[in-house]
Parts: sequence; structure tokens; C-alpha cells
Amino acid sequence: MRETVRRAGRATVQLALAVGLTAFSYAFITVLLITATGTVAVVGIWLVPETVLLIRRIAGAKRNMAAAWTGREIPEAYQPITGPLRDRLRTAVRDPGSYVDLRWMVANYLYGALGFLALPLWLAGLPVDGVWCGLLRRKPLVLPLISRLADLDAAWSTALLKPSPKALLTKRVEQLTQTRAGAIAAHSAELRRIERDLHDGAQARLVSLSMRIGLAKRAYESDPQTGRRLLDEAQQHAEEALAELRHVVRGIHPPILTDRGLAGAVRALAASSGLHVTVQADDLDAGPRAPVAVESAAYFVVAEALTNAAKHSGAPRATVALTRTRTGVRVVVRDEGKGGVADSGGDGTGLPGMRRRVAALDGTFTVSSPVGGPTMIETELPCAW
Repeated sequence: MRETVRRAGRATVQLALAVGLTAFSYAFITVLLITATGTVAVVGIWLVPETVLLIRRIAGAKRNMAAAWTGREIPEAYQPITGPLRDRLRTAVRDPGSYVDLRWMVANYLYGALGFLALPLWLAGLPVDGVWCGLLRRKPLVLPLISRLADLDAAWSTALLKPSPKALLTKRVEQLTQTRAGAIAAHSAELRRIERDLHDGAQARLVSLSMRIGLAKRAYESDPQTGRRLLDEAQQHAEEALAELRHVVRGIHPPILTDRGLAGAVRALAASSGLHVTVQADDLDAGPRAPVAVESAAYFVVAEALTNAAKHSGAPRATVALTRTRTGVRVVVRDEGKGGVADSGGDGTGLPGMRRRVAALDGTFTVSSPVGGPTMIETELPCAW
């Protein structure tokens, strides 16, 4: 009985919020009438996009309420209302999401009053279920109806506020366009980095190597001692050039990824880090390996996150968790540092670089870093096992 009362109380709160939103929607009718009058008179046509934005916020509140009750998020698919008045008006009128929200609002005027039924159900349910459950030890009959009312309200709202397939397709195309542009930008930045590393590192050392070999050839007949010294310097420059080339190759695709897989590569990366890093990757040790692109992106995220933590967090330790999920790979890097990390955008190999690399694979990238810590970077990369 106690659990039944608790569920009914939670459902009552949900229904009370729904009734409050419905009451606000009724008050919003005044705004709709003003907008309609102004549109007919032309002078108030600028109110249309503003009213549509307000309706989006009301519908968004209902989506959040329904998601909080059901645990399932209702997606949004809106076209951005920006630019000059002509463009804003055209978007507001042609966006399918505007008609979805308007349809829900009209229907909500009818079913939004379901919450008022909770009061008589409480009045009848407490004595009836008290006797039925307390004395007869049977399942409650009346109070569960309050939860069913909340379920019905959430189900109708979900059905009415769910975007149309066309709107979802349009939003998906926009997302893919953005991620494609980000992938191209990341690829261009990577090419510039490789070119810079080759030019400033290996190429400069190879030029110096060639010059010392030439000087050694000239000096060898007349001054063998100087020739041998120049050859020793040339050998040193050759070794340094090889080290630079290995560094460039590791930046493109670390060979250790090919040899040991993602879990082994991350463990080796953690061992060479300046932090005490705990790696949890048991799920990846067994079973098939992820695709090369997924492993490379996950390795890059871990490497960059540990580098940032060692440089800026002030934390002595960090944890890396690699998890095999049903649809891909989840990577979580956490440190107990001072926090306050902000994604400033732009180019570079920090958070923007990680975000672009993950987005190119249609993955998700989130950063949680409140001031005072901890900092947690979570990435999910989709793949087929």
C-alpha cells in the first residue's frame, strides 16, 4: 500500500505540472489572437516568428515533462529561425515542426485537464484501497488509476510531439553536413600538422645529414680525423631524423594499435603518461576488434585527454574506462583535478580536435568539468561487431 501511495503521489505531481502547463496554454490563446490579428493587418506580421519560438518553448517543456515520466526522450526537429524578417517568417511558416507543435497545443486544450481527475481518485482511493489492501490483502484498485492517467498524458504527448519522418530526415542531413565539414577541417588540420612536422623536423635533419656527409667526403682525404667526426655527426642526425619520422607515423596511426589493439595501446599509453593511470578495458580484451577508424579515434581521445590532464589538471592520477557496448565503444577519461575545462572551439588538437574526430564517425562527445573537478570526458563511437 505504501508503494502504491508513493507512485500515485508521483503521478499526481506529474499531472499537476501538466494542468499548470495547460492553464498557461489557455492564457497563451491571447497571444495567438494578437498574432493572428496583427498578421491579418500586416503591421504585426513580425509577431509570427516570435510566437512560433514561444510555442517551441512550451512544447519543449511538455517534451521534458513526458521524458521525465517515461524515461524516453522525445526528439526535436526544428529549423533555426534566424536572419532577416523575410527569412524568419518563411522558416516559421514552412517548418513542419511548427505544425506539429500547433497540433499538440490544440489537442492539449482537451486532454490537458486529465489531471483534475486525480482529486476524486484520491478521495475514493484512500478509503477503498485502504480497506481492499489493508484488510483483504488484495491489490489496490483505485490509486493505480492515477498513474495510468499520467501514462496516458505522456503517451498522447509523445505521439503528438514526435517529429515527422521528413523533419527527422532534414535534421539528420543537417547534422551529417556539419560533421562532414568538421571531418574535412580536421583532415586539413592533420595534413598541415604532418607537413609542419616533416618540414621542421625530419626534413631539416636530413638536409643537415646531407651537408655533413658532403663535408666528410671532402675532408676525408686531407683530414681523416675531421671526416670521421663529421660522419659521426651525420649518423647522429640520421638517428634523429628516424626518430622524427617515427613520431610523425605514430601521429597518423600508432603502430602499437595494429600490434596490440585498442586496450593494449591504451595501457602502453597510460604507462608512459606522467600520471598514475588506471585502465579498465576488460570488455575489449575478448571478442572481435573494433574497426581501425574507431580504434584510432578512441586512442586519439585518450591520448589527448591524458596529455591535457597532465599539463593542466594538477591531478596525480586518472582513470580510463573502455567499454564494449551493443552498438560501439564507450571511452571515459576521468581525472580528479581542478576542473574548469572549457571547449573554446576553433582549430587545434585539444577538445575541438577530439570533438571533430569523434563527430566524423557519427559519435558523441561530452565534457563535464565543474570548477573544482572532477573532469570527465565521455565518448561513444558507433560500430558493428
